[in-house]
Amino acid sequence: MTDSLNQLRRCHFAVDLGAARTRVYLKGTGLVVDQPSAAAVNTRTGALIAVGESAERMTGRTPPYIRVVRPVSGGSVVDIEMAQRMLRHLLGDKIRRSLRRKPFLRAAACTPHDADPLAQRATIETLVGLGARRVELVDTLIAAAVGCGLPVEQPEATMVLVCGAAATQIAVLSLGAIVTAERISVGGEAVDRAIVQHLRHQHELMLPSQSVRPLQLALSGNGLTPHGPASTEIHGRDVATGLARSVHVDTAAVRDVIQTPLTAVLDGIGKVLRDCPPDLVADLSDRGVMMVGGSALIPGLDQMVRQATGMPVHIAERPDVCAVQGLGCMLEGEIEPIALDTSTTN
Repeated sequence: MTDSLNQLRRCHFAVDLGAARTRVYLKGTGLVVDQPSAAAVNTRTGALIAVGESAERMTGRTPPYIRVVRPVSGGSVVDIEMAQRMLRHLLGDKIRRSLRRKPFLRAAACTPHDADPLAQRATIETLVGLGARRVELVDTLIAAAVGCGLPVEQPEATMVLVCGAAATQIAVLSLGAIVTAERISVGGEAVDRAIVQHLRHQHELMLPSQSVRPLQLALSGNGLTPHGPASTEIHGRDVATGLARSVHVDTAAVRDVIQTPLTAVLDGIGKVLRDCPPDLVADLSDRGVMMVGGSALIPGLDQMVRQATGMPVHIAERPDVCAVQGLGCMLEGEIEPIALDTSTTN
């Protein structure tokens, strides 16, 4: 990892292209972009109408000729041209002018652990289109572990659980490398779909797309705990009549619905631990699991992991920005590789 760190120190900016949000870290400045990975396009003219939060608010509220697209899916770029246009608008003219002044612009980017060469190439092409002459790719698992302060460079086991919108990645790290890892195609979006299906089937209520995540966050505050309220009032549209209607939803039932898709995550954790050397598993029994990612705050997920593994479970202070902050630490030279002590050698 020493060579990689030396290359990363020469980079000028870092990008974390996620399925839910796009984040950009500028060397010497910090986090300059943290916006939803969405863009609104006029299909008649091809013009870009809005990006980020403005485009996110348009979802489900546009006329037929305006389409809200997401150029990133599952952590991989699926539309290079649209991703470039979205990043240009998110960065703004001032930041792009400052980057263009660099004689040999270098960039760093996160990629999922199991990203194939085609997905990696798409990420590189996206940043090359912004003017980057060289692009360094960093595994999201390593970047997230660095961003939440785990000692990844030490010969000790650290376990990280990256909970994204489209997938969950689990890994055990040691000596700056991944010992064993697993990717599960279950994330925050799967939980959102489970809630929507539950309301549709049990209460014949269609929930607006913009209300799914706020509902989940509201329930996580006090509703999905044994001491929370027994029911919560939810507003939506009646499936049969199409009229607005409110229903009282049993929070215990919603808690069960949320936990159902998350059982696949527990299976993935068990597989990673079975493939891990016994010495490293012994380290994890004391250190536990660190949860990062925007979906790490899914209500009850940390309790499920704690009960399934018997290990301590911690949630990072700012789990949603750990990956890009880890890239920023590498760019700023805050991570030092282990140096061999040659003073005692003959």
